[in-house]
Amino acid sequence: MQPNKYFPRMNNEEYWSRRLGQLSGDGYDIMDDTYGVLHNQGDGVNDGRAGFLLLCGALVLFMSLPGLALYYSGMVRVQNVLATVMQTFSIVSLITILWLCFGYSLSFAPVNAHGQGDLANNPFFGGGERLWLQGMTIHTRHTLASTVPETIFCFYQLTFAVITAALICGSFADRMKFGPMLIFMGLWHLIVYCPIAHSVWHQQGFLFQAGALDFAGGNAVHIASGITGLVSSVVVGNRRGFGKQRFEPHNILLTFMGTCMLWVGWMGFNAGSAISGNFDMTLAGNACLATQISASTGAMMWMLVEWAVRKQPSVLGMVNGAVAGLVCITPACGFVDMTGAFIIGFIGGPLCYIGAQIKHYVGIDDALDAFGVHAVGGIIGGIATGFFANPINYAPGKGVYYFGLDDGGNQLAMQLYAIICSILWAGGISFILLKGIDMTIGLRVSAEEEDAGLDASLHGETIVTEKEAAYSAANQDVTAP
Repeated sequence: MQPNKYFPRMNNEEYWSRRLGQLSGDGYDIMDDTYGVLHNQGDGVNDGRAGFLLLCGALVLFMSLPGLALYYSGMVRVQNVLATVMQTFSIVSLITILWLCFGYSLSFAPVNAHGQGDLANNPFFGGGERLWLQGMTIHTRHTLASTVPETIFCFYQLTFAVITAALICGSFADRMKFGPMLIFMGLWHLIVYCPIAHSVWHQQGFLFQAGALDFAGGNAVHIASGITGLVSSVVVGNRRGFGKQRFEPHNILLTFMGTCMLWVGWMGFNAGSAISGNFDMTLAGNACLATQISASTGAMMWMLVEWAVRKQPSVLGMVNGAVAGLVCITPACGFVDMTGAFIIGFIGGPLCYIGAQIKHYVGIDDALDAFGVHAVGGIIGGIATGFFANPINYAPGKGVYYFGLDDGGNQLAMQLYAIICSILWAGGISFILLKGIDMTIGLRVSAEEEDAGLDASLHGETIVTEKEAAYSAANQDVTAP
């Protein structure tokens, strides 16, 4: 086998010989897991790991319901609160059904290194081995998490899929029709999320084979959702009054509580990825501590920058800084040490603050900063992984900080490669889907419905009287952007 400069895992002959079953007589299972670890055929389910991953899955679901729902609903105007939580709740339900039918199989089949069917060994999509979850029982295990029941692994990955789609809603808040939103989210999950997840996390995915590192979702979750949010903001258009009216959040306390739920749930998001990738509890602990450090540093740095620029630190700014720190550390949390975690939060908070302000200067209404926080943060985290991946944590991860450009530059190049691929796929396909829906059934509510609020106009219910909603809409502060 000739050495491959651009795809470092392909240089490892032992890795590929094991995948091809050439070492099947050595007493090990020939199924190679995500990071090249082979498990003994006699290994059974590890109850501790299974329980831990089940808890982490529940925490990630808690991030969506109620965490993200509260986080977003506190930042919209009072006449759109119910519509905002409705979006999150309905997306969780819709993606769960699609995961049962297609999503899990498209993302994570085949479940072992051999594969079955026409799409086996496909670097972009999973095969049909688990459509309608066929073949999955309480006894089956996935090669990507060979020490826990496959049902737990499937549930855990489902929670990632639902929150990723729900994150997009922050960009087009206050102005998209409900029905077209559901159609878009369903198609987006199958055509955008599933291939990116397969490419970066499955051992047959082309980004995984290239050597790109993404511990818990910088590409599949944050870059994909943030870039899609930006595209949706452009296609749907700005809110009425954007740039002239100051769209004040109706209840910052709800956003604060939602952020706290996201922060706690993020421990399951990042730490659970250690077990779902056939790592061990040592990297789960590293992921937890790195997450805490980055989130805290990101919150402090956003607050300090805002304090310097606007002369006052705000609660809303600090909670957004914490989310920025959480996003930035997500792809790196298992691969970096605590120095790396601190630096990621230190640079991530200010850069995401800048990302959130860009909309005022380019005239794109990313309403709740899904692009400014998630896309920018995911890109920062992916690049920072190339700099701070510590071989003490993960041997093949040679960051530039430890090895210089000569040896570490290849990892950095692979991180940039994965980021560019994720941006192009998520942005291009999202634009096609959104334009197609807009040209057929339309994406945007009418001006009258937008002014009245989506709660009453789309769902026929509201938490305030019509008089209070009209007063809220008519009395937004008129300021320069």
